[in-house]
Amino acid sequence: MRTKVVQTLFAFFSDSGKTRSTAQKELMRSFSDTYNLYFLLLSLVDEVTSYASESISDAQERAQAMHTYFNANPRFVQNRFAKQLFDNRTLRHYIEEQKLSWDAAHDVVATLYKKITEWDTYKEYMASEESSYEADKMIWRKIFTYIFANSEDLEHGLDELEVVLDASSWTTDMNVVISYIIKTIKRFNEDNGADQPLLEMFDSEDEVEFATKLLRTTIEHSDEYEKLISEKLKNWDAERVAFMDMIILKTALAEILNFPDIAIQVSLNEYLDIAREYSTDNSPQFINGILDQIAKEEAKQNKLFKALTLN
Repeated sequence: MRTKVVQTLFAFFSDSGKTRSTAQKELMRSFSDTYNLYFLLLSLVDEVTSYASESISDAQERAQAMHTYFNANPRFVQNRFAKQLFDNRTLRHYIEEQKLSWDAAHDVVATLYKKITEWDTYKEYMASEESSYEADKMIWRKIFTYIFANSEDLEHGLDELEVVLDASSWTTDMNVVISYIIKTIKRFNEDNGADQPLLEMFDSEDEVEFATKLLRTTIEHSDEYEKLISEKLKNWDAERVAFMDMIILKTALAEILNFPDIAIQVSLNEYLDIAREYSTDNSPQFINGILDQIAKEEAKQNKLFKALTLN
């Protein structure tokens, strides 16, 4: 949520022609794009499985034409979790409704499958005498964790699909969404069949309200927050602060000063994580120092309506 707000604000403050209404629409669009990525990556299970099945069929045809013996191990293509996911009604409906497809990145599917088959964990799975639904789930959890996460090949494929499917931030969001895929796989129960629930876009309406209020508050009080920040920049011009750092600081202040139910340390940790991911190596320490000073000063002036737990 916070990352999406920061990304939207970065775009908003980079373009003086944008309005608050436009920014809010872009924020909701970014949530929708990320949710599309969730379903697209879930469908990658079927894409890889189908490619594996086609590869076996091709190998069998070649063996037959050459009058040689070919004994295929069908375990991967008969994976029960993959079959259950393929049959999932929610997934099938969403993919069809949103017209999501891997057609424009078919070469990436082939590359990923090759990497899977060369992987020792896959070889152990294929050779194991254990055949269970849990083992079938586990191999796919491991594939997402160790093959797909941080995969440059997958990033390249998503880069191509972003253009074809008119999406944004897929390569940026890839690993975060993969973590939700892994969570989804853990929740799968064979007894649920095709009606296994998938994750919702939002856990609750409160999340949407939080994100839109955070965006709106940061924009409305931008000048005020920049003044607070500038006052803490000892011998340092505000214009010399990295643009992303200023966005993160303003958003963090909007949350710290306007969301009394969220502990300061929770807010700090979240924005320091965003700084580590999207800004410079020195940004987390710099941002932590500025926010620490402002929070303590606001507390002394009784402007901070929550417990102050900073050191």
